[in-house]
Amino acid sequence: MDFRKMIKEYAEAPITRHLILEILSDYQSPNDKISELLKNKELISIRRGLYITGPNIDLSTPEPFLIANHLRGPSYVSLESALSYWNMIPERAYEISSVTIKTSKLYKTPVGRFSYQHLKIPYYSYGIKNIRYSPKQTMLVASPEKALCDKVVLTPKIYLRSIKQTREFLLEDLRMDSEILRTLDTKAMELWIKNAPKKSSLKMLIKTLIEL
Repeated sequence: MDFRKMIKEYAEAPITRHLILEILSDYQSPNDKISELLKNKELISIRRGLYITGPNIDLSTPEPFLIANHLRGPSYVSLESALSYWNMIPERAYEISSVTIKTSKLYKTPVGRFSYQHLKIPYYSYGIKNIRYSPKQTMLVASPEKALCDKVVLTPKIYLRSIKQTREFLLEDLRMDSEILRTLDTKAMELWIKNAPKKSSLKMLIKTLIEL
């Protein structure tokens, strides 16, 4: 059997062990075949029970943001990764940062580092966008507004108490562009505050954005 042909339609997303066992159901020892595929780098294990196709099989692989969504779910990409994606910060984020309703966790995988920080519902569920990367890849990413709010909420020891301090945090510490900040939807952000951590800091953030 041609494993490449069998796996092709699934290759643009992380693949569960259950699905691979189904595909290999005609094999007498499918678990041995999985071990062989891993050894030959036709499959890469990104965590127990979850795989992507490897370099020696020459198929499209999922985008890192989609891998992040699957690695620990439910989750969405946020913080520096989303801020960089929306061109709000100049740095490129090498670790994919996400938010989850599960406990915080860090995964070191053969395809990169993926970190997750915990937030509670209902605040967690606000401002998540479905980004269609390709016909088979739709990624969950924080909106620019939510990524910025998450950054304030989840950065230890950041408590915004004045417009001056907040401007310094945005323009000097994070090196954000004031023109981009002026485009943010502060009305949407205001709707999240009731159920958000660090309510006073987010109120000051919104006040500063309005006065930019």
